[in-house]
Amino acid sequence: MQQEIRPLVAVDIIEQLHRQFAILSGGRGKDGAPIITFPEFAGFSDIPDEDFLNVVTYLTSIPSLEAASIGFIIIIDRRRDKWSAVKASLTRIAGAFPGNLQLVFVLRPSRFIQRTIADIGIKLYRDDFKMKVPIIMLNSVSDLHGYIDKSQLTRELGGTLEYGHSQWIHHRTAIENFAMTVKTTAQMLQTFGTDLAETELPNDVQCTEELLSAHTDHHSKLKDELKLAVKQGATLLTCIREPVTRSANSKLSPDELENVATVERLLAQLDETEKAFDQFWTKHHLKLEQCLQLRHFEHDFREVKLTLDNLMEAQAGFSDVGDSVTRVEHLLREQKQLEEKGQVCKAQTLALHGEQLIQNNHYAVDSIRPKCVELRRICDDFTNETKKKYDILGKSLELHQQLDKVSDKWCEAGIYLLASQAVDKCQSQEGAETALVEIEKFLATAKEHQLSNPKEILQKLEDVQEMFDKRQVSLKKLAAKQTRPVQPVAPHPESSPKRASPKTTRPECVFFFHVCFAKHYNSPSFFSFSHIINELIETERVYVEELQSIIEGYASEMDNPNLVHLIPSTLQNKKEILFGNLPEIYEFHNRIFLKEIENCIENPELLARCFLKRKEDLQIYEKYCQNKPRSEALWRQCGDSIFFQECQRKLDHKLSLDAYLLKPVQRITKYQLLLKEMLKCSKNSEGTAELEEALATVLDIIKSVNDSMHQIAITGYEGDVSELGKLLMQGSFNVWTDHKKGHNKVKDLARFKPMQRHLFLYTKMLLFCKKREENTDGHEKTASYSFKNSLKMSTVGITENVKGDNKKFEIWYNGREEVYIIQASSVELKNTWISEIRKVLTGQLEACRGRTQNIHLHQHVRRWGPVLHSVPSQD
Repeated sequence: MQQEIRPLVAVDIIEQLHRQFAILSGGRGKDGAPIITFPEFAGFSDIPDEDFLNVVTYLTSIPSLEAASIGFIIIIDRRRDKWSAVKASLTRIAGAFPGNLQLVFVLRPSRFIQRTIADIGIKLYRDDFKMKVPIIMLNSVSDLHGYIDKSQLTRELGGTLEYGHSQWIHHRTAIENFAMTVKTTAQMLQTFGTDLAETELPNDVQCTEELLSAHTDHHSKLKDELKLAVKQGATLLTCIREPVTRSANSKLSPDELENVATVERLLAQLDETEKAFDQFWTKHHLKLEQCLQLRHFEHDFREVKLTLDNLMEAQAGFSDVGDSVTRVEHLLREQKQLEEKGQVCKAQTLALHGEQLIQNNHYAVDSIRPKCVELRRICDDFTNETKKKYDILGKSLELHQQLDKVSDKWCEAGIYLLASQAVDKCQSQEGAETALVEIEKFLATAKEHQLSNPKEILQKLEDVQEMFDKRQVSLKKLAAKQTRPVQPVAPHPESSPKRASPKTTRPECVFFFHVCFAKHYNSPSFFSFSHIINELIETERVYVEELQSIIEGYASEMDNPNLVHLIPSTLQNKKEILFGNLPEIYEFHNRIFLKEIENCIENPELLARCFLKRKEDLQIYEKYCQNKPRSEALWRQCGDSIFFQECQRKLDHKLSLDAYLLKPVQRITKYQLLLKEMLKCSKNSEGTAELEEALATVLDIIKSVNDSMHQIAITGYEGDVSELGKLLMQGSFNVWTDHKKGHNKVKDLARFKPMQRHLFLYTKMLLFCKKREENTDGHEKTASYSFKNSLKMSTVGITENVKGDNKKFEIWYNGREEVYIIQASSVELKNTWISEIRKVLTGQLEACRGRTQNIHLHQHVRRWGPVLHSVPSQD
């Protein structure tokens, strides 16, 4: 019997069920026990044991576990049969019934003889049936009504319960088919979900499009399957409820109510499965769409970068500056064509598209952002190189035009004048003076052509000038002498220098242009440095505009009476907490710092001085960062209010306020990065030292901000940390303590088990704290520092090296009565702390020397001796 017990469904035993030798009508006993009826069936004894067991097992599996646990009531109707049939029925039920029995009712045979035999037989064979429950023999259905209410009995048993066996079988098969459909659908969804999760994202556009299309089609088919399953369940539910719908007086039997609950549960399960699948599909589909966007972006990036790189290479080889006006104009036209092929606009559009992907929370931000930066850099480089070429060619064109004017007019006129002066006429004083006047007048015309110093322009002008100088010297000598007869002499061919051809002088012009104009602009470091300064100024302007928009669009609007009703109560009178000293930062940058760095466009060497000059002013960022945790906590409480949404809409900001409140923190870091880039471009050049000092200033500000953020997290210190002096260092260490006084066990434990302590070094005090991390409202962990101990710096000494570990050092006081052994994470960190502590102690010693007498000075020297002489090791 145990081997035959297995999950059955109606379709497996459909023929046996249709024979109707046992039914589950849906009726219940007074305590809710399910009723199984064995109606009159002529061939009951001929039913195979397997068929009987399958049907009874199936019927007992239908009621709920709660109802089945009460026990089943068996009604055996044998009114038209013999005692032998009654006996056979009881024997079979006793031997094969798989459920928990509560009562057995037997409607005994109605004929007198068989009834009498039945009465005697039940008394004789009761023990043979091996039933542990009562067997109640009934003479009629009226007797049965005394035990079970008529409403729970079918019409065959004198009751009012509506029961149709064919309809019952139809409902059971439909419910089980629907359950199988739900199970199959869930398995299909799970299989598809597993396939989606294990799918590797393609690396090209075409494969990504094909994958997206295939997954979308499969998803659509599964959704259709889900719709059909839901429709099937709804139809089945309507069929089961049909009697109640048809007649208001009708009621569903407990079994029918359980059928309704089963179908509703399956529908709910189907709905939950669909929702979970839709949620997963939404994420997967979004990732596939973002993957396709990424592949398109990467494809376009490669094309644009290749084009710009090739054009940059072509532009780099474009070194010709022309040797004539016509040639320069031709080169300018070629440069214009090259610029039009540059696809700079496409690259800028692509970079903007990449930034939009980042703002839309694309999963591949780390891949997209560097490409956007690279596109901006390539565009800037190409634009700068193009501008440089235009500047060079423009100056070359201007110079060639001037040279043409000078060469063709002034030089030719000068040579003609010299050649036209007859030598015989210049031999007299009067003739020489006349020739001198002509030469001086002609030289005066050089100013009209801005050629007051022709020797510095090109050799051609220098040759002409030299000719005039020689002629002037000769004529002055002749004009100073007395007139005497001379023999006319024809001009000697060598006296008139051969005129240089314009074509031979033009290359000299090109060389001069390169030297005078192009040398500075061809320097790579000039353009890199200039680019960084331009970036600093442009980003500074944007930063000031953003600060202004925050103050005017958010902070000022909190005082707007028309918007007061939108401000949540948690935000009332807390503007200073939310914005901190942001207005102070804006005023400093808008009125002072932006204007000062804008003045550095023409004088880049002044940039470092701006940071050095405003070192104290930049400390306002420390105050802002100290308030940042309070601001963030307030934002988490009211950041989703309608007030902020309305302000964001008016400003047309794509990001919410909390993103803009991070701008000051990002800005001070930006200064650090730009100064580092400037140092790379100006190594071993003038101004490097000032740049290094400016970078050190910014790094010191960042360190101060970082230290102050740790300092405000100190809890449990009863004093005022502002009275401890400047915070010099802070960091985490392993700490052992050793006390001369105290229990030996405490000493031993302290020596072998280090404590994790976060140390804060002030000029007046050293604080020992314990770092704790706590979750705040589901957000990231925030650190706090619980105060544990403190040492006055005026009472301590240090031992720089501890035997056995070069990362350890000691801090002690009162003649080593209490020693703290401190282990740093590295030797470099240890040396940095020792250096700072030594500075503090040495400074205190020098201060003591100025205030105390010699005897007190001697006492302090004895105490500070280990510091000044730096104890080398501990044995």
